[in-house]
This record gives sequence, C-alpha cells and structure tokens, in this order.
Amino acid sequence: MTDQAPVKAAEGLRDKAKKKPAGTDWWAEVKSIFWLLLAVLGFHSFVAKPFYIPSESMMPGMLVGDRLVVTKYAYGWSYVSPTIPNPAAIFRSLVLRGPPEAWGITLPFMNGRVWGKMPERGDIVIATPRHSNEDYIKRVIGLPGELLEVRDGVVLINGTPIRQETLAPVRMPVDRNSPCDPRQFPGALQIDPDGTSVCVLPVKREILSNGRTYLIIDMGAREIDWYGPVRIPEGHVFLMGDNRDNSADSRVSLEMQGLGGPIPWETIGGRAEFITFSLNGTTTLNPGTWLSGFRSGRAGTSLRPEQTEAAPAQ
Repeated sequence: MTDQAPVKAAEGLRDKAKKKPAGTDWWAEVKSIFWLLLAVLGFHSFVAKPFYIPSESMMPGMLVGDRLVVTKYAYGWSYVSPTIPNPAAIFRSLVLRGPPEAWGITLPFMNGRVWGKMPERGDIVIATPRHSNEDYIKRVIGLPGELLEVRDGVVLINGTPIRQETLAPVRMPVDRNSPCDPRQFPGALQIDPDGTSVCVLPVKREILSNGRTYLIIDMGAREIDWYGPVRIPEGHVFLMGDNRDNSADSRVSLEMQGLGGPIPWETIGGRAEFITFSLNGTTTLNPGTWLSGFRSGRAGTSLRPEQTEAAPAQ
C-alpha cells in the first residue's frame, strides 16, 4: 500500500499558500524610499544640485528659464551646503499655490568651511545671504582685502579699472520668459521685417586681471553705476550681476533686496558649471507643449568664463 502522507502534506502546504494573501511589505517600501531620499539629499548637499534661473540679473549669459548644474564641492562645504527640505513651504507652493518661497531650510550661520577654497575672480556662484533663505546667483568680482569702487559703470580694483570693450549690440529672441521688459530695457524691443520680436541690448566685454572674460549689459547711466570705494573684509567676496543695471547684488542695500555689500564666503553654496536645458515659458501640463517649450542651442553651454590674455594686474 502506497504511503500518501508526503503527498497530503505537500497538498496542505499548497493550500495554505493559496489562502495566504500576497500583501505589500509597506515597511520595506518605506525603508527603500527613506534610503533613496537620503541618497538624493546627500548628493544635493555635497556633490551637485540643479538650479533654476529666476531673474534677468545674469543676462546676457543666462536667461530666465535656464536650468543648470551647480557643483557643491568647488569651494568646500559650509553651513549653507546641506539640502534640508521644508515640507511646509513645499505644501504651500504646490498645494495652496502660495507666493514663491524657498523649499529648503538654511542652518544658522557658522564660521569657516570644510576643505575651504576661496572662489576665483570671474566665477559664477550661488550664495544664500545671511538675511535671506533665497539663493542668489552672481559673479565674483572682488576678493578679500581689495579696495573696490564703481565709477560710471566701470569697476576699479585697488584703483585699477577692469578693462572693458564695447561690442556690437546682441540680438536676443523674445519669448514669455524673456519678454524684453521696457522697465529694464527701455527702447530695446524691436520688430524685424518678418514680424519677429527681438531684444537689442548694448553689451561690453569685461576682461579681468586673470584673463577671464565675459559679456555684461550696460543700459546707460544708473544710480548703481557709482559705488564705494569699500575695502572688502577678510573672508568676504564682492558679487555683481552681468546685467549691471538690473541686478540686486553687493552694490544694492538690504532694504532694496540686494546683498548689502561684500558677503562672507561661508554663504557661498557652490559654483555654476553648465546649462542642462532651457525653457521659454510656454510649457504647461499638456505634453504637447513640452517640445516647443525648449530653447534650442542652450543645453550644454558652459558657465565658466572664457580665458584670454591677462589684463594689467589689479
């Protein structure tokens, strides 16, 4: 007589497996999400993070709608380096559609940097000033110990003017993110014979003492064309926007939403490296608008200054 006990035992185990519901291991899912979020925040804090250009202050090199990469390790790390999300701010922005605000929390000011390195003149940096939780993107113009002055739009370092060359005006396409606002660029909007709108902007090439060069916009006489002289304290840098007449930078007071003079190097969070892609402001939730919303020719553009023959020592 055949022994049926092993067969019945196997059938019993199979029946139990059928009766046991195949549920989701929620605790394992939570742990996976936690570690993924921690890895993303760690990369954001110590390696690199994306950045969005919100204003015209760095035109003509950068436009509203540009997305770029900022390296966090270029100058070492400071109290502004960690990326700490603010859930309340994210909820207010995404769900309540409140006014724009920073999605992160900035730690209290702390002196010094880990493996700190002073930025080079001409670098484009991201800074979170002590009076604000918002990131500013500007160019490093003055370094610690230098005497800086602006006379009629010309920057002087220790009494020596930074060399400027006037170039032919640039013709920039007009779109929703770059509308050629007449309040910033009076008389710059032009209509070509084919009906295309362009923003014709007067530009100059600035050549630094280290041979670095870039373009600036100079719309003519403005109040902030005159500044200083000021001695930049040790451990501080002086930042300026490339759109010199429309930039809330170190020349502009805190009351006017500027940086209020030289800023501590601890407030610098990283160096801008290159543009990943750029949007013209026409994209919506409709996928049909996504392709037409990209600006062509901007992806991969380096944000490091060009190098040329060094200007006279400053």
